[in-house]
Amino acid sequence: MTERVVASIDQGTTSTRCLLFNRSGRMLAVAQLEHRQHYPQPGLVEHDAGEIWRNVTRVVPAALRSAGLGPEDLVGLGIANQRETTVIWNRHTGEPLARAITWQDTRTDGIVARLAEDGHGPLVEEISGLTPATYYAGPRLRWLLDHVPGAREGAEAGDVLFGTVESWLIWKLTGRHVTDVTNASRTMLMDIRRLEWSDKLLDVLEVPRRMLPEIRPSAEVYGTCTTVLPGVPVSGALGDQQAALVGQACFAPGEAKCTYGTGAFLLMNTGERLARSTHGLIPTVGYMFGELSDRSGLVYALEGAIAMTGSLVQWFRDSLGMISTAAQIETLAGTVADNGGCYIVPAFSGLYSPRWHPDARGVMVGLTSFINRGHLARAVLEATGWQTREVVEAMDADSGVPVTRLKVDGGMTANHLLMQFVADVLDVPVERPLGSEAVSLGAAYAAGLAVGHWSDVEVLRANWHRAAAWEPAMDPDLRRRERENWGRAVNRSYGWVQTPAGD
Repeated sequence: MTERVVASIDQGTTSTRCLLFNRSGRMLAVAQLEHRQHYPQPGLVEHDAGEIWRNVTRVVPAALRSAGLGPEDLVGLGIANQRETTVIWNRHTGEPLARAITWQDTRTDGIVARLAEDGHGPLVEEISGLTPATYYAGPRLRWLLDHVPGAREGAEAGDVLFGTVESWLIWKLTGRHVTDVTNASRTMLMDIRRLEWSDKLLDVLEVPRRMLPEIRPSAEVYGTCTTVLPGVPVSGALGDQQAALVGQACFAPGEAKCTYGTGAFLLMNTGERLARSTHGLIPTVGYMFGELSDRSGLVYALEGAIAMTGSLVQWFRDSLGMISTAAQIETLAGTVADNGGCYIVPAFSGLYSPRWHPDARGVMVGLTSFINRGHLARAVLEATGWQTREVVEAMDADSGVPVTRLKVDGGMTANHLLMQFVADVLDVPVERPLGSEAVSLGAAYAAGLAVGHWSDVEVLRANWHRAAAWEPAMDPDLRRRERENWGRAVNRSYGWVQTPAGD
């Protein structure tokens, strides 16, 4: 008899994948397709939600074929998604009204600035837990309502719907308009304590309630697929970074993980306590494996978001032409003993946690005639390490519980030089699990819990096995000096005035 498995759709910033997992959490198959990145103007980043959906209809059957399985072998489907990316679509035709505005897009800076000017910042933070920023979905939705012809009128009439990407995919798969509580917590529209849409925040951002999805737990049967996987329940959804928290089995307060992908996202489980941040972090819902009615199974988290990590390596490869593949950066960086006094601050679209300076711009400092390609490669990798250190420092201060080890996942964790540097600057062990697909696995775990495939989170914890570890080995005095140099470099990134394209 064929073992029944769980499918996971991992809809990310650059691609859409379908992965299949067995009961022990081992990946059985994967299929992947990239989608186009649209950059209509500097600071604007868009995706075609229709293209993403078409890719879903291709990668899911491809993964099943690869494993020699059919829909009848699946117990459920979970979805992990790029968070804050905003989609609006016509309820009747199922077609998007405009391209999706991604989490990297900064076009809503004027909307966010007006929120502050009008004195709404404290209200937004008190209700949603979020400091107003271009990072979140709510301001993007407001921009779409203001700029897409017919969007506001359609939303008020109930004909235009809003969702983050998991909501869009659930609707396309099942016809049900829902979102999970982790994604809702990233809109700047949800009351983070009551776990419901806030009328006050909807009024502030002028968003019609009729267009919003129903908020549901992270593990629940939302509906049954009517297409792609007919008859299979869609039974789990998590924002990608919360999915990684689950996939890394960070089920106890104080446990933390960092996912290194296009950007880097460090989350710490804070349990039932909503930890307010005074150091530039983001309080968020970690996951909810219980009932909304009694708030059972609700876990909060603190998050630090770093905008550019893997994308900085891509820039080094594609824009500077220093390497031909991303993997070559480790070899190049290994040709030198240190950074030669060179530091790169990748504030290409401002700085995220813990500094939150949207006007900062990238800088490269410490250049001398001694610097070569190897030093630049090392500086690129070390930028990720120092940004991680800043987030961990803020997390220690806000939570009152020091990070004593860090679980890591994502493509950049294959870079041993980088992971050793992260351990060195944090001065704590860094551990990578046996399976590298924590995001996809977390979504699968949510889906499997909802249908009883796994009984509880302790079963999931038993699935976690360490594959690699890096112990700190940096001299404390060197760590202190380098930390001070990094801080000076970051200060140089403030206050730059960007010249408009074409001037």
